[in-house]
Amino acid sequence: MSELSGLVELLRGRSVAVLTGAGVSTESGIPDYRGPSTRNRVRSPIQHHAFVNDPETRRRYWARATVGWARFRTAAPNDGHRALAAMERAGLLTGLVTQNVDGLHQAAGHRSVIELHGTLSTVACLRCGGREERDTLQHRLLVLNPQWIERTAEMAPDGDAELSTETVAQFRVADCLECGGPLKPEVVFFGGNVARPVVEASYAVVDDAGALLVVGSSLTVFSGLRFVRRAHEQNKPVAILNLGETRGDPLATVRVDAPAGAALEALARALVGTAGASRVDS
Repeated sequence: MSELSGLVELLRGRSVAVLTGAGVSTESGIPDYRGPSTRNRVRSPIQHHAFVNDPETRRRYWARATVGWARFRTAAPNDGHRALAAMERAGLLTGLVTQNVDGLHQAAGHRSVIELHGTLSTVACLRCGGREERDTLQHRLLVLNPQWIERTAEMAPDGDAELSTETVAQFRVADCLECGGPLKPEVVFFGGNVARPVVEASYAVVDDAGALLVVGSSLTVFSGLRFVRRAHEQNKPVAILNLGETRGDPLATVRVDAPAGAALEALARALVGTAGASRVDS
């Protein structure tokens, strides 16, 4: 594709900062919020204020997350994740900032990953701050709700699943083992704030780079768009690879409308070279 050739030429010889969103993980079976197949669906993501202050919101989240976790945790990296890891191994990247909470970049072998919105792999108590592995909590949730073991539902973008209000009302929530306080996944819900040190570390990845590559993000929320603006203010080229338009398109030097997996694999082969091509497949 001609757009991909332009992307290769733009990034060749430059150190690259990478920002990824949900679109890089859709080929691993994890749905996004605003992709071509999901942007017109009614979806009410968990709000930070409601989760922290409303027990029924927490019940809704954990009832749905208990169904979705088994599929979410077994998702595997795809060609896009592996291609970015190969580019990192070749020394082409200053770092990778992801809006995703699935850990698939690390599973693909990527070492320098900043998780802008946290991770679903651990939970923390809102009262005492104690932490617990999500897999361990899953066992406790299923002991409390054995009927959930066989329950299935359509998977949702944030690792949970679609359940009716009547079904959610039957769910028993597990609390902190240390103090009995409410538990929250270590993610930034909608309306929550990304920790300042995380933002500053992410800015540093952009500041150290010669170009910014955005993959699989509509850039609808400011948490990701700010890095595009940062690169633009520094007169650094911005490349966007995404299915569908993004809020950062007016600032893009090159725009590629394509699925992430094949496009990133082709980009990595072009930039890493024949010697590194086998590493893209590993």
